[in-house]
Amino acid sequence: MKRVVVGLSGGVDSSVAAYLLKEQGYEVIGLFMKNWHDDSVTISNECPWLEDSNDALLVAEKLGIPFQTVDLSEQYQEKIVDYMFKEYENGRTPNPDVLCNREIKFDVFMKIAVSLGADYVATGHYCRKNTIEVDGKEVHQLLAGKDDNKDQSYFLCQLSQEQLAKALFPIGELTKPEVREIATQMELVTAEKKDSQGLCFIGKVRLPEFLQQKLQPKEGLIIEIPSTNGIYQNPKPRFENLEAELAFEAKNKDYSDANGIVKGKHQGAHYFTNGQRRGLNVGGTKEGLFVIQTDVINNIIYVGEGANHPGLFKNTLFVKSDEVHWIRQDLKLAVGKKTEVMARIRYRQPLQKATLHQFESGMYVQFENPQSAITEGQFVAWYMDDELQGSGVIS
Repeated sequence: MKRVVVGLSGGVDSSVAAYLLKEQGYEVIGLFMKNWHDDSVTISNECPWLEDSNDALLVAEKLGIPFQTVDLSEQYQEKIVDYMFKEYENGRTPNPDVLCNREIKFDVFMKIAVSLGADYVATGHYCRKNTIEVDGKEVHQLLAGKDDNKDQSYFLCQLSQEQLAKALFPIGELTKPEVREIATQMELVTAEKKDSQGLCFIGKVRLPEFLQQKLQPKEGLIIEIPSTNGIYQNPKPRFENLEAELAFEAKNKDYSDANGIVKGKHQGAHYFTNGQRRGLNVGGTKEGLFVIQTDVINNIIYVGEGANHPGLFKNTLFVKSDEVHWIRQDLKLAVGKKTEVMARIRYRQPLQKATLHQFESGMYVQFENPQSAITEGQFVAWYMDDELQGSGVIS
């Protein structure tokens, strides 16, 4: 009998994943990850993980499976939290969920599972795995979940073949309503529990408050760039080659305070990200103001009026060569080659037509249509049909 360790988070998805695996004849062990106990950044008197841990225990007891709690807070601090703060200080916006899956759940947690004699690690992600043979070798495919509204393959875009080999996704063929129905039929305590809205595996900690309690406030200017500014009217220059043209398209605009109008003040450019509307506390415009760029060196936020402001849009982004990641190593692009894919730059964004261009310096992702709020530090993921083939950190 194959042994599977399920990451029981205290939510309905991992609860049903454990139930399905037991029904399929696996020996199932429930393992809850305690990733945080720094009360200095909690935003309420509630213990952010205790309720989830108790629910996970109740589910394990109901299913009749062994249950353990592992404290990974030290590794989480080092691999996720410290990295996050460093990225925000440098004006980039990391995705903690993608990082947590790559660095914690399918690395540190997986190694603990293997030490317990596990053949596989299972999670409650809405995605699927398929295994094919390529040139006589086993190759694992990461496929989108069947529920289009809940597909979570994007959060696993940084996994490797080695990690996928030991991964199981039992609910990937189901929709969220079907998962809740199974939990209700089994009388699991998590059946009606709301999905977590906090930081990955921490619980009731919201990101803005989390950042503000660790990054020091620093007053700076909010400058509006009018959509009629000449910086958007400049004719496109001629280029020596395709790489130079793509680099031009991917480059941020060279804004300065001379380009715009001072609209107010903020408490730190590192608290804001491209496309953000909330938290600016600036009125007096017909349409809402959106962050179009942050300058953390000079502590300036540049904003534009309306969701269609030209400063929000670019059709090309760049990924450095050492930050290009292929799940399907057998499909990796050679230097000088290109391929057409479907891609997204954030979770739940509808897939967009794009072309990958590989050069020595890295990869350019050129979209057929301009994309709003392309953000440094986030991940671009590319697909062929329903298979996620690779990803990269946006530079």
